[in-house]
Amino acid sequence: MIHSPRAWALEQNDRRVVFASGTEATMFAESRPFRVAQHQLPAWKAVLPIGGHARLLQPGRPLVAAPGLVVPPQLTHACAATSPYIALFVDSWLLPSCPEPIRLDAGQVRRLLAALGTTDSDGPDIGVDLAAGYTELRALAGHPAPLDPRVAHAVHLCTLHAPALPTASLAATAAIASIANEVGLSPSRLRALVRQDVGIALTRLRKWGRLRTAIADLPDSTAALAAATAGFADQAHLTRTARDFTGRTPASLRRVQQPQAAGLEGVGLGP
Repeated sequence: MIHSPRAWALEQNDRRVVFASGTEATMFAESRPFRVAQHQLPAWKAVLPIGGHARLLQPGRPLVAAPGLVVPPQLTHACAATSPYIALFVDSWLLPSCPEPIRLDAGQVRRLLAALGTTDSDGPDIGVDLAAGYTELRALAGHPAPLDPRVAHAVHLCTLHAPALPTASLAATAAIASIANEVGLSPSRLRALVRQDVGIALTRLRKWGRLRTAIADLPDSTAALAAATAGFADQAHLTRTARDFTGRTPASLRRVQQPQAAGLEGVGLGP
């Protein structure tokens, strides 16, 4: 397997959590059922239960349930897994646009889990093959249209190298101006091109890149230090972003939680 350059695993009593982040995808896996409150993620999310089902609820829409689900970016929803699960996150431009969740059958879920290197109920380890998982997901969802090279470079800077940007001491507008200057565009033109090609505001993409960086640092750092290293204003800013984007708090990754039913009632933590 190809080891992720940013990965960790935590074991607390009967709970095992694994995180891995690479070029093609980011993964969060948990050894028991969980649920998340309503949120809106600026990336694709594949929810892959290991032996159970995924459930998704949009405001004003019927419940969607299937052996697995692929949730498009910017979809407001609550989500649950009825068994241990893997949540695979892929940047919005790496799959073709789709307005509705994609249901996966049991065979498709098994192929995705096998590609990642998970074939049984034990779940993944830090040697998960994110590139193979993304390749299998792309085979199911299709190939995306190529990005404008300037947009591709800008989103690469935002989502993969956020800590290298001068975000800790400069306002977001100044940081985006710096990126725009690097690709030879005005800030307004860069924002327009990103919205046209990616469908998500550049500021949200920057926050998503920072959030992944902060989560990768959590086991070896305090939440406040992880927030500062990733370019958040403070720990509260990190917590708000995590809740808005994923429906869970960074602190929930590091402390033992009480088991919860895998329904969609109330506020929970999970995929």
